[in-house]
Amino acid sequence: MSETNIPPVAKIIPKSLEKHGHVRIDNYYWLNERENPEVIDYLNKENEYYQKETAHTKKFQEELFAEMKGRIKEDDTSVPYLYNGYWYITRYETGKNYPIYTRKKGSLDAAEEILFDCNKMAEGHSYFQLSGMSVSEDNKWCAFGVDLVSRRQYTIQIKNLETGEILPVKIENTTGGSTWASDNKTLFYTRKDMQTLRSYKIFKHKVGTNPENDELIFHEKDDTFDTFVYKEKSKKYIVIGSTSTLTSEYQILEANNPDGQFRIFQPRVRGVEYSISHYGDSFYVVTNKDKATNFKLMKTPETSTGSDNWKDLIPHRKDVLIEGIEIFKDYLVVEERSNGLNKIQIKPWNGSGDYYLPFDIETYTAYTTTNVDFDTEILRYGYQSMATPSSVIDFNMRTKEKTVLKEQAVLGGKFDKNNYTEERIWATAQDGTKVPISIVYRKGIQKNGKNPFLLYAYGSYGSSMDPYFSSTRLSLLDRGFIYGIAHIRGGEDLGREWYENGKLLKKINTFTDFIDCSKYVIEQKYTSTQHLYAEGGSAGGLLMGAIVNMAPKLYNGVIAQVPFVDVVTTMLDDSIPLTTGEYDEWGNPNEKVYYDYMLSYSPYDQVKAQDYPNMYVSTGLHDSQVQYWEPAKWVAKIRAMRTNNNQLFLDTNMDAGHGGASGRFEALKELAKEFSFLLDLEGIKR
Repeated sequence: MSETNIPPVAKIIPKSLEKHGHVRIDNYYWLNERENPEVIDYLNKENEYYQKETAHTKKFQEELFAEMKGRIKEDDTSVPYLYNGYWYITRYETGKNYPIYTRKKGSLDAAEEILFDCNKMAEGHSYFQLSGMSVSEDNKWCAFGVDLVSRRQYTIQIKNLETGEILPVKIENTTGGSTWASDNKTLFYTRKDMQTLRSYKIFKHKVGTNPENDELIFHEKDDTFDTFVYKEKSKKYIVIGSTSTLTSEYQILEANNPDGQFRIFQPRVRGVEYSISHYGDSFYVVTNKDKATNFKLMKTPETSTGSDNWKDLIPHRKDVLIEGIEIFKDYLVVEERSNGLNKIQIKPWNGSGDYYLPFDIETYTAYTTTNVDFDTEILRYGYQSMATPSSVIDFNMRTKEKTVLKEQAVLGGKFDKNNYTEERIWATAQDGTKVPISIVYRKGIQKNGKNPFLLYAYGSYGSSMDPYFSSTRLSLLDRGFIYGIAHIRGGEDLGREWYENGKLLKKINTFTDFIDCSKYVIEQKYTSTQHLYAEGGSAGGLLMGAIVNMAPKLYNGVIAQVPFVDVVTTMLDDSIPLTTGEYDEWGNPNEKVYYDYMLSYSPYDQVKAQDYPNMYVSTGLHDSQVQYWEPAKWVAKIRAMRTNNNQLFLDTNMDAGHGGASGRFEALKELAKEFSFLLDLEGIKR
């Protein structure tokens, strides 16, 4: 902190919050008044302070932005996929921020038809996002959603692809997604609760009618569930899904009978999760029924879908997690995970021999991609590793030939994957559990404890953080950084139990795993406390908040993006978006056992008089997932209570929400801020 630049001080207005006979005093509760000019003024002052304190890195940020942008192919095109007689292609043009969605009829040599040029549609808007394109079976209509605020509340519109006209009808406050019935005039879509943003109602719209008259088809009244609607790949059924963290339920209706009544596939049973895929005269069900912790695959006739009729096809295995399936006319493809690694199994329906796709390293990610065609022997999948750019591959399941259709281009002429080393190492957690860490660094680095090391993790909701390639990350690696992903509990990286052991009353494992991984890379001389940095966003920002309270001396710097840090207050406020659906993840603090446990780790509540590492905290004023006031209050409290004078920045994007800026390259500017923060702390100037 420079002597002339004094950080802003948030005024203290104590508010007493009582629950279970316990009183918390929140001095900064007033910061949640989004419309209060004093709140906006405080956020602007924090932004000004950040800008002044980092003014000396401004030129470097611009250089980093240009460097990262220079690796990206600007005039880029997606791999085309065939759907219902048309090839669909997304492309980017040099100098433009947004995608152009196109299609070609019958052949890739046919004339291009531009569906949406998002560059033109985004003109005049500080934020723009198009989502949920859905084309009718006769290829005439395309429904799509637009968000201009970044609160993930989309307005659905419909375009006539034959005339190019966008109908005047606007359906507000939706998820953006929708699905057409087979009559090519009935559209099913999902609306959100205006306050909580929970997707809770399914409506039916008829082309040419006023959306005010749209019929309500389903109302999900349980506020711990979300609902959604889609069409099966076989095109025979429209499906309404309802899911919570632990439970799911589906309803089905023939797509050629849109005015019929949906019927329950299998009524919800708390703790039973299932998903369905239609093929032939049967449904295939991936489920944890019968205590199948890692899920199993079952089959049931389409005329008798209750769970009493489900029969095992792939039984439960303790060491293999089933993550999903893809169904083709002649093949079943199963996506699995074992020992923390993705596996893709091919199973011909005729029983001619199952086999796995071969992968030969330990820091890769493989996943099926766009497989919309039912009657094909080609599986399209993606592959990447920490040092290998992502590829899109077509694999012939009959001949076993593979064709690399596209490998991510890394421009600039300097990249060679052979210049980098990737490893998977295992730290031992304090309870003896082995926790994997995927790392990548430039060859030639010495394990002398002097290397800067950025350790990233998420660790919630069962979201696995698979090893992946990043061209922007090269800006750190080529300047001597080691980059690591800690596959901590709370994710599903090593199966369902890995998730179960990092949630609810076992959440502390997520934080101690990360701390133990940090200690391990120091012990192994990859780095030291003077050069170790941590990064996480959203629920990973909660992780950052916990570790700076629990082990602040381990880290020289921490990046917390849109951090969920005021856990107790947020989880007690069921008017805030997403809260009620989170009870199965964090617990319900209206019950004392969960209140006490949450309070023991809630970063905002646990801020104390101690030294804190250098910190860069980012948020968005319109964030729908983590409200801006959580990081704002947290930073204000740390600033008031800490016992040292390290860098502490709150950077609020006054125009954006949870995902940050829209536009292809705007996000790189935010990344350049984070990288310059790290590099500046290391004394790396260029």
